[in-house]
Amino acid sequence: MNLPERIPVGARIVVRCTIGIDERDGREKYRDIVGHVLEWDGRTLTMLRDESANGSRPAEVTTIRSQTIVRLKPIPERPKFTGRPMQ
Repeated sequence: MNLPERIPVGARIVVRCTIGIDERDGREKYRDIVGHVLEWDGRTLTMLRDESANGSRPAEVTTIRSQTIVRLKPIPERPKFTGRPMQ
């Protein structure tokens, strides 16, 4: 993939990374990471990974090497939960 020269700090993106070949089925496996860009130097992407929607995983800083990036794209911000049911 041709990666961009510049990614704005604070942009919310999803990054698909390759994590290798599965030993059982021989297929390539991927991991998607959603979060906000902290830094991009063309070789390493540093992101603040979003916490899970159900609260089971906290937000965390994640570093991704450009060689593992398969695809990335901007995504909209997650809607804020107000605690009130929709009508």
